[in-house]
Amino acid sequence: MQTRFTFQTKGPGLTEITDTVRDWVQAQATTGLLTLFLQHTSASLLIQENADPEVQSDLLAWLQRLVPPTTDPSMSYLTHTYEGPDDMPGHIKAALLPTHLSIPVTEGALGLGTWQGIYLFEHRTAPHSRRIVAHLA
Repeated sequence: MQTRFTFQTKGPGLTEITDTVRDWVQAQATTGLLTLFLQHTSASLLIQENADPEVQSDLLAWLQRLVPPTTDPSMSYLTHTYEGPDDMPGHIKAALLPTHLSIPVTEGALGLGTWQGIYLFEHRTAPHSRRIVAHLA
């Protein structure tokens, strides 16, 4: 079984998509392995804590410090700047973090832990429409 999801981001940060994915998986009422694949090169997918929002803001702050925009003097060696100072850093962040996830499914239930949620991590400054392909087998 396969479907495609489209999510709107609000700019840099994590957007929780757990409920949308869970609803689709529950409707399938099956056991197997769910693969989520993000069809973009400047965003990522994460399984992360969903209880304390400080985890999300700390992850964003850490990643922005690790890979600042190309306007930062430490990034002056980058040449791919055609789409703005956040473009190449977005690609680097997506290279560091996963763009696909595998999650076990048992009788229509995601095999996530108690405090785990599924997140789309936007690395660009502007809001974007992001596509994810879901495959359950």
